[in-house]
Amino acid sequence: MANNDSFNGLGMGLGNLARLSHAQSRSISAENFSGEKGRGGMATEGTGAFHARELGQGWKISPSVAIAAHSTFTLGEIRQAGAIQHLWLTTFPANWRRLILRAYWDDEEQPSVECPLGDFFANGWCERCNVNSLPIAVNPAGGMNAYWPMPFRSSARLTLENLGEETAIVYYQIDYTLTDVPGDMGYFHAQWRRSNPLPYKEVHTLLDNVRGQGHYAGTYIAYQSNNTGWWGEGEIKFYIDGDRDFPTICGTGTEDYFGGAWNFEHPQGEYGVYSTPFLGLPQVIKPDGLYRSQQRFGMYRWHIMDPIRFEEDLRVTIQALGWRSGGRYLPLQDDIASVAFWYQREPHTPHPPLPGINGLEVI
Repeated sequence: MANNDSFNGLGMGLGNLARLSHAQSRSISAENFSGEKGRGGMATEGTGAFHARELGQGWKISPSVAIAAHSTFTLGEIRQAGAIQHLWLTTFPANWRRLILRAYWDDEEQPSVECPLGDFFANGWCERCNVNSLPIAVNPAGGMNAYWPMPFRSSARLTLENLGEETAIVYYQIDYTLTDVPGDMGYFHAQWRRSNPLPYKEVHTLLDNVRGQGHYAGTYIAYQSNNTGWWGEGEIKFYIDGDRDFPTICGTGTEDYFGGAWNFEHPQGEYGVYSTPFLGLPQVIKPDGLYRSQQRFGMYRWHIMDPIRFEEDLRVTIQALGWRSGGRYLPLQDDIASVAFWYQREPHTPHPPLPGINGLEVI
């Protein structure tokens, strides 16, 4: 176990803020690609060079990067022990499903994080939505922030792949610390999945084939209802450590899992949007009477105060369920895209392959 000095250096909440540490603070951005001490703002060329042509070095020469179509850009690479503490990023909403964020810890070949950029920040519909939560904050106008602790013991590498046909301009900053990492800290993981449409009488799988010790940390869902009527009767289920036919944890309904109740209806006849530290329905996209026909929703549930622990394996599913005549449940065939966030010991089971750009597209 590492000493308290290094543990505090990872940044463990307001209660530890006054404790001093020998951890070293660093930051990677387009103004300092290596994150080296005393090397920020030294660029002599970059996306801002034209605007700073009368000012010269040190005057916002390289505020962003241009990621060419069908290419992968390394946002940052760190070759010491430590933890990413804060990730800030912004780009145009049109890029949010065609830019794929990946993170690799300790020289692993398969990414621990693999997710479309917008969905990672609880914005899955390529339309800006403010989020006011503890690990994710999205602020006007599209400033995306992640505060998930992301520890690593020898290296970290973050990349963005541009699956689109056009160059993407991306502004970003990776704030991290260099310090020892305690032996009982897991590695951060995120996985995106989509059912479009969900087959009749099947469930949407958020996560499967997780092996080893860890805990589930959160869920984001971009949900499109393809029927009229209420769509959120479905139960979320957590199959833990050998559960097969029946789960250990079973919810009572979709809106219940995301911390709401009674169809999210408030005031009467309307969906009540909300964004709190751990739960939210921050986005409701209504039909417009012309081109938009289906209602779309963005919801998150962070298991920060109530992580779901597992020792050997984990599977997570959610039903899509509405109502039909005679007071009967109706299995729905909706468009459900989800991100599962969790921590575990490495190695991890490789993520299922992402679909191509057509399978990712918001349509």
